[in-house]
Amino acid sequence: MPPAVCSSTTLKRIHREIADLKKEDLGAISLAPSGDNLFLWNTTIPGPEGSCYEGGLFQAEIHLANDYPFSAPKVTFRTRIYHMNINDRGNICIDILKSNWSPALSLFKVVLSLSSLLTDPNPRDPLVPSIAKEYVRDRKQHDATARHWTGLYARPPPPPAAALSATAKGKAKAAVPAQASAPSARCGASSAGSTRMQAIAIDDSDDEGAGARRGPRTRAGTKRKRGQADSSEREADIVISDNDEPAPRTRKRRAAPEANDDVIIIED
Repeated sequence: MPPAVCSSTTLKRIHREIADLKKEDLGAISLAPSGDNLFLWNTTIPGPEGSCYEGGLFQAEIHLANDYPFSAPKVTFRTRIYHMNINDRGNICIDILKSNWSPALSLFKVVLSLSSLLTDPNPRDPLVPSIAKEYVRDRKQHDATARHWTGLYARPPPPPAAALSATAKGKAKAAVPAQASAPSARCGASSAGSTRMQAIAIDDSDDEGAGARRGPRTRAGTKRKRGQADSSEREADIVISDNDEPAPRTRKRRAAPEANDDVIIIED
């Protein structure tokens, strides 16, 4: 919650710092008010490269007094860190937040000083004397413990690329059943095609049969016309067709006509 009483100078200063931050190149550092509360800020400080805190992201809160910038802000680490100037409750021992504070300093400069403190701790004014002693006597062990804590408490979440890769794998698994169903679809299409081919074969046989039946009738009709046209000829054509044999092998035999001029068709 913001202070009950704050001067217009404090509000103007906070708004000016917000405007200045938009012009600064913060890099991997983040610094902004927490929601609508201008007196509570959140910051994220990445572990400096080459230090034993490299690869970590350290969260901190900044509380502003109602007479800021005439009073120093209070900064508290929310991420656990193995550091001689930062205790397990997140309190920080640094001179600019104590005796060396000046209204000319800004919140961004405070965050930069904290980042420098991760690279160059101050063993002469430690907040955790045991860590300062280890830092002086066994620097290798100190750095190994600091890296271990960084991996335990300050490791950032996995990058979005890992999530995209997991999504791509899920899509690949989902595509396998679709590919497996493709052959069955093709089989269905093949069976449908074979059905159509069988239907065509049946139609062809029907056509042939019909043609075989129509062939003799057509010829018979022709012979009938010839018989009717020529009344002087008393002969008639008798057509004998075998259904078991193809149409071209139809045998014709002439026979003596009867009283009428009709054509007699005998089918075996």
